[in-house]
Amino acid sequence: MTQEEVKEEFKQTDGDPHVKARQRAIRVQRSRQRMMASVPTATVVIMNPTHYAVALSYEEGEAVAPTCVAKGLDSLALRIRAVAEEAGVPVAEDPPLARALCAAVEIDEEIPLAQYEAVARVIGLVPANRRRFSFAR
Repeated sequence: MTQEEVKEEFKQTDGDPHVKARQRAIRVQRSRQRMMASVPTATVVIMNPTHYAVALSYEEGEAVAPTCVAKGLDSLALRIRAVAEEAGVPVAEDPPLARALCAAVEIDEEIPLAQYEAVARVIGLVPANRRRFSFAR
């Protein structure tokens, strides 16, 4: 078998790499669109001024802890901030917490127990008319 025949056989059995890459890019793009659409429903966005952003949502009685609805780095973090500000979602700047949450939580997951106290401290800074939850632990 020549090298060209091996490549063709691989494409036929596993799929064309170009097609698979394009499909993966489409999935990532749609996932980001869904994530950005959920930012206006967030309770608060915690961010480092330019590099990290994590949008958290929590409704009292529905979940034990806040849930990450969006997160991003660099340009995506700035887009999350812009969408949040446009929607009137409070934005709190706390670089260490933003970095910790970005590393520790995935989208649609509750925040880890280790971050409860820090998140509660940030939420305490949010005006009472914007606060939709409280931590009672």
